[in-house]
Amino acid sequence: MAGLRRREVLAGAVALAGAATIGLNPGSAAAATQQRPGAQFPPSLDFGDYPVIARVRSRRALEHLRVLSDKIGPRIAGTEGELRARDYIAKVLRDLRYQVTLQPFPIADKFLGGLSIGRDSWQTGSSPQGLQDVTREAVVVDAGDGSTLPDDLTGKIVLIAAVTNKADAYLTAAQRGADAVLLGRIGADPARKLSAFSPTLATPVTIPVLGLAQVQVERLRERLAKGSVTVKATATHHKNLTSYNVIAERPATFPGKDNGVVMVTAHYDSVPGSPGANDDGSGTVLCLELARVLRHLPTNKTLRFALWGSEEYGLIGSRHYVKNLSDPEAKRIAGCFQNDMVATSWDPAVTYWLLSVDGADNATTAAVNAAAKRLGYDPQVKGPVARGSSDHVPFFERGIASGNFSWRGETGPALLEPTYHTPEDTIKDNVSLERLQVSLELIGSAAYSLLRK
Repeated sequence: MAGLRRREVLAGAVALAGAATIGLNPGSAAAATQQRPGAQFPPSLDFGDYPVIARVRSRRALEHLRVLSDKIGPRIAGTEGELRARDYIAKVLRDLRYQVTLQPFPIADKFLGGLSIGRDSWQTGSSPQGLQDVTREAVVVDAGDGSTLPDDLTGKIVLIAAVTNKADAYLTAAQRGADAVLLGRIGADPARKLSAFSPTLATPVTIPVLGLAQVQVERLRERLAKGSVTVKATATHHKNLTSYNVIAERPATFPGKDNGVVMVTAHYDSVPGSPGANDDGSGTVLCLELARVLRHLPTNKTLRFALWGSEEYGLIGSRHYVKNLSDPEAKRIAGCFQNDMVATSWDPAVTYWLLSVDGADNATTAAVNAAAKRLGYDPQVKGPVARGSSDHVPFFERGIASGNFSWRGETGPALLEPTYHTPEDTIKDNVSLERLQVSLELIGSAAYSLLRK
């Protein structure tokens, strides 16, 4: 105990002594030596940790997340939601005096749908084999799994949703006069709800066919249990789309030889129907908050933030970026810290995972592990372990040190929250300020340690 007290006193003295040098209020520097939120051990910080830990704030990041998730909502690649998010992110970074570049790239058409029920509006998917660019308004008929349909569905909108739907029920509904069909997916696992989707139909039909998320089906059936429900169903074909990466850079502050680049990244798009608060609004706002905190700190390397478009459709934005790097440009990148789903409030997600494509340690995973030890978070951190499925993959394939960092279930990184990719991925239902704070501190300290080398 005496040794622990001596370490705390020494850490506090170092913090106070260094406060003037790094521009911190002595009180803020001393506060940084206190046990971190959710940490199991007191911190033992190095000098470079103080300006990050004393300044970074999850509540500031939350202000950006309210815009992206609550105001803009779903941010589907190439559509208005993603473009509005692009403009917001670029403005924040420009206001912080970064050199901001928008990198465009073409993407495939999107088939989206919408349901309006009174004052509520829900985004869904729609089928490419159904009628597009049309709105139908009618009373909803719940046909269960579609195995039994009324003979006459003229002027009705038919809901078909079960664990297993009858395969040609949509076609029968169209033949019997339905104005539109709502196909829903119900998961066999009660703890895992399914997302909205764009149904693939074996036979094209001349009515709109929408793909609803499981929670949308549940909410619609709750209304139907109380009486007749009229909805507006809209199917829209989005053509000739362009998505964008937002790249922001600040050069190294120390003169001398080129010591390379450190990248901090996330994707800002989401899946249909989901406001994407945790996936990946949380990673996006982590980048914006760290851009604020790191912008004036002295570094030997260039600091570069990248917010990727179109991740949800196959890492398209990050692949485009990496593909267009010249060999000298790629070799300059000392590490890419990809942040995907860094704030879930789901109780079992007690582990902060360090994920590399091959499971091997590299500059990014090593830096985060070292930061976790200094900050007292190391019992909560596991890895590196092998996992792809995010924007660190193209960097790995190009031979660049990269890792994906994320809160997930303790038994393995494949264990994701039940609200993943659903309309319930909201700030209210799926964001923890404490976990976001831990993510900010870990990535901020790790990235800054690499920037100083």
